Amino acid sequence: MDRTGTDGVTGGFVDRGEVARFDALAGTWWDETGPMRVLHRFNPVRLAYIRDALCRHQGREPMAPFPLDGLTICDVGCGGGVLSEPLARLGATVTGLDPAEQNIAVARAHAEAAGVPVDYRGETIEAVVASGQTFDAVLIMEVVEHVSDMPAFVRTACAAVKPGGMLFAATLNRTLRSFALAIVGAEYVLGWLPRGTHDWEKFVTPAELDRAIRAGGLAPADPVGVVYNPLTDGWRTGRDTAVNYMVAAERPD
Repeated sequence: MDRTGTDGVTGGFVDRGEVARFDALAGTWWDETGPMRVLHRFNPVRLAYIRDALCRHQGREPMAPFPLDGLTICDVGCGGGVLSEPLARLGATVTGLDPAEQNIAVARAHAEAAGVPVDYRGETIEAVVASGQTFDAVLIMEVVEHVSDMPAFVRTACAAVKPGGMLFAATLNRTLRSFALAIVGAEYVLGWLPRGTHDWEKFVTPAELDRAIRAGGLAPADPVGVVYNPLTDGWRTGRDTAVNYMVAAERPD
């Protein structure tokens, strides 16, 4: 799955072609039947993954009314805010970053209309790190396959994680199956995503992502696969990481 956004394509890691492409799609972020349909179907899985991992790490009850109350989260490449908003509803203080101006405009307007407090910024993760700001959790979800220098980008994102904090990443594995399903199938056969959304050569293997996270000083857990079930038209976590997968990592106290 991919959020079909400019997620994480920030600062020195920006691919301006990607920013322009997804800036043009900004008005479709909250259309659950449009180009972001796959994102909306996938969102509950990644939201639960982040919530549950943070609650385990913090010794909290994930089913509490506001399980993330008081935690600061930075959603790098927030797009239209499809993940930022529900995290804020769970009690987190959320900062959303995106280089595409139209994405930020859409995210701000939707959050304001919904009455959800999210600090959306057209800033880069490099600028945030340079300012010295850190967070309890940093999200680079469906991001690393869109940046120009994945290892450097991941190290920068890691630098924004507080001692004792967590990093969350989601991306696409570089396998023949991901080429067949995520590009040929999703973009050309089923039309789930606009053609050209992905560049298979920029997909990231779990081993590559693991090395980049460790270079940033964090300890990643084993990756968790995310699998599409055509019978239910839904997503679930599992052991199969051949196409989509997520990783959580912790910075020592």
